[in-house]
Amino acid sequence: MTGRILVTPRSLTRDGHPALERLRQAGLEVLTCTPDKQPGEEELLQRLPGCVGMLAGVEKISARVLEAAAAKGLRIIARNGVGVDNVDLAAAKRLGIRVQPAADANSRGVAELTLAMILALARRLVFHDGRLKAQQWDRHKGFELEGKVLGLVGCGQVGKLVAKLGLGMSMRVLAYDVAPDPRFAPGSGFAYAPMDRLLGESDVVSLHCPPCPDGRPLVDADFISRMKPGALLINTARAALLDDQAVLDALQTGRIGGLAMDVFHAEPPQPHAMLQHPNVLATPHIGGYTTESVDRAVTAAVDAILAHLR
Repeated sequence: MTGRILVTPRSLTRDGHPALERLRQAGLEVLTCTPDKQPGEEELLQRLPGCVGMLAGVEKISARVLEAAAAKGLRIIARNGVGVDNVDLAAAKRLGIRVQPAADANSRGVAELTLAMILALARRLVFHDGRLKAQQWDRHKGFELEGKVLGLVGCGQVGKLVAKLGLGMSMRVLAYDVAPDPRFAPGSGFAYAPMDRLLGESDVVSLHCPPCPDGRPLVDADFISRMKPGALLINTARAALLDDQAVLDALQTGRIGGLAMDVFHAEPPQPHAMLQHPNVLATPHIGGYTTESVDRAVTAAVDAILAHLR
């Protein structure tokens, strides 16, 4: 087996991974983008043409990039995660390029981060940590999760795990999904529900769905107006789901009691008032950045590349 494989995820360009050695052992040459930096279109145009495969992260892979790479023999893009909305799928299909996600590889990591974020917002951990480090004994009352309602917008692999974790914390769980799985029945405290009921009853709303097909944000002023006043909002899915100004306005009025987010329009993000808000907890896209999730995702991506090229 011969050919070049471009590896772009930031964690892999910085730290590498043992699973990449299997590509080399198969006779493939492994190339990387700029270490620890998400590549833009111009860097991809420079590095991807001439490669037969790509182990991709969350960077945008446009039709322009795909056309240039397909002309030089690109055959497969394997993601080290679940989502593939960063790839122009219509162009990939037209050009005969396989796009393969690492299904379920990082679901556990994202689900556990979601629970951690809920607990952190409920007890205002970031605020209290910051005040104590500033030598200020300043306490704000939090709330317990038992009996509270957790609303999941999207109930795929990640949403199902979050539902189980929520039930384990004695929460009630409502889930909205465009294609609900009738086989998923994790406990008596779980139910699928229409969006209006979910928003009106949930003390915590957590997003686990892809962006809207038309490009409009899901969480806009209308969505927020239907939420329970003071509810928490968690976004570990996609930045495009939020209307940033509408969410910021709701934070400032207290309509949203707190926001936790792990995803951004650009990574690292540009300075924004929402990042500085005292009721916002932000993390640098670490949902799938655990030892176990990375191992599963990279192994799955390498397996997909080798199987397809063979």
